[in-house]
Amino acid sequence: MVGQMQISWPSTIVELILGLLWHLVHLLVSLFDLWSHLSDNLECYLISSELLPKYQDLHFERLNYVGVVVDSREANNVLKIKQLLWWLSTIGVKYVVLYDIEGVLKEWLKPGIETPRDENSRTNLDLSAHGGMTIECLSGSDGKEGIAKAANLLCSDFCNRNTHGHNKGDNAFTEADMVCALRAVGSGGPEPDLLLVYGPVRCHLGFPAWRLRFTEIMHMGSLKSMKYGSIVKALHRFSHKYQNYGK
Repeated sequence: MVGQMQISWPSTIVELILGLLWHLVHLLVSLFDLWSHLSDNLECYLISSELLPKYQDLHFERLNYVGVVVDSREANNVLKIKQLLWWLSTIGVKYVVLYDIEGVLKEWLKPGIETPRDENSRTNLDLSAHGGMTIECLSGSDGKEGIAKAANLLCSDFCNRNTHGHNKGDNAFTEADMVCALRAVGSGGPEPDLLLVYGPVRCHLGFPAWRLRFTEIMHMGSLKSMKYGSIVKALHRFSHKYQNYGK
């Protein structure tokens, strides 16, 4: 009994030390996360109050198109979406691509659409009240249909080449062929320079991959916690990034 007690005491002490270390690490991580959250909120507040000069002069020479991806479970929050579009308009963004995988955004934007669908059969909305900003709405079904139509077009072209006796070495599909096929079926469209993702995970949530070849993707957190300052920060970070576009 005495020997067992002598053996158990050191193991108990080790377990206590390890437990304390674990709780200490957990406390430090929690404090760091709290500090990051508070500092981010403070910075966003200062940006909104125009108290940080470096965020007041934004350069949009390389920012022609902005993509906004919203998780479908939050896409029903119409007030937040309209507020986001208004902020982007006041900042100076002229073209926005809105996307959610289930097409919720396309549904609630339909009643406000006054302009007809363009030749590419994409849903567009010109907001003259928002400085003439153009909005394009996409959903997951657009991507699936576009892929299927482009594949059919490429297969038809492949069959025509074989019928006319072209060299088989010319039948290899290239990325340029895919891009041309997607544009031909109306699923090309401009590639966003910056993609802002509002959702629970750090991914593009199904946004058409062929329109993200050189796109900068930034995760913005939940739509419910959207802040004007965080949008300005994202645009400011993008304007200071160097992109060599694969060169």
